[in-house]
Amino acid sequence: MPASPHAPILTVTPNPALDVSTGVDHVVAEHKMRCGPTRLDPGGGGVNVARVVRNLGGSALAVYTAGGPTGQAYRELLEREGIAGRVVRIAGSTRESFTVDEMSTGRQFRFVLQGPHLAEPEWRALLSAVADDLPFGGYLVPSGSLPPGVPVDFYARLARLARDNDARCVVDASGEALRAALDEGVFLVKPSRRELGELVGGAVDDEVELIGAARELVGRGACRMVALTLGGAGAVLVDAERALRLPTPPVQVRSAVGAGDSFLGAFVLRLAQGRTPAEAFRTAVAAGSATAALEATELCGADAVAALERGLEPVPA
Repeated sequence: MPASPHAPILTVTPNPALDVSTGVDHVVAEHKMRCGPTRLDPGGGGVNVARVVRNLGGSALAVYTAGGPTGQAYRELLEREGIAGRVVRIAGSTRESFTVDEMSTGRQFRFVLQGPHLAEPEWRALLSAVADDLPFGGYLVPSGSLPPGVPVDFYARLARLARDNDARCVVDASGEALRAALDEGVFLVKPSRRELGELVGGAVDDEVELIGAARELVGRGACRMVALTLGGAGAVLVDAERALRLPTPPVQVRSAVGAGDSFLGAFVLRLAQGRTPAEAFRTAVAAGSATAALEATELCGADAVAALERGLEPVPA
């Protein structure tokens, strides 16, 4: 699919993962379990965002670390998908993540490894790679966990770099890394309900409290928009002017892997194409649901997203 015109998008993945997914009839402790076919995908927050942008007709440059035999396999998978990437080589081996579907019950088991330790020259090289390819006038999307050795203010440093160079920083992180980025100020964040409560120091047990907490972040200048995905309860988008809500489209959920990244990738692409936040929000919800309807670690395609999007219309929350 040819890329459609849009502002430049650059994603950053400090801790990518080679996603390994398979299925087994029953998960039983201390037993040898014979699995079904195995699927391999290049995963990790920012890389998944870039893959979804491409699936929906856009293009994004993915900056990521890679090392060891796993890293080589990872690079080959990305190249096979046609994702433009800039690799920062590291001494450690790129981590793996394992997803096992229990076929008899429909339950899914996810095992996420920690990732290799990055020495200071390695994470500084990652910062330099981002600086060299900054999307002036576009979107910088650092996403995912930070591997051991990377300072907690790494995403804050990227946010500062974006702000000083006319780029909009969109962060999908958690814990102290997210808090540090918000202290610097970003364009958009996508925290979980729990993370939002931790950021404002209060409960977010219902929609009113959730919207109030998001408005607090926007009001104090931590970000311009807050997007919250709430599983079966839908999603909420809050900015300085309004709060919008969308229900989750009716799909049979097969796997949650990559749904949040699909939401974010679709959102950023539509904004980069000049769409309104409400329009971008609608596509994002459709993309997250389209991915959730797929098996294992597969990500949404344009046709499925368009089909789900037609039945969605954001309403005031």
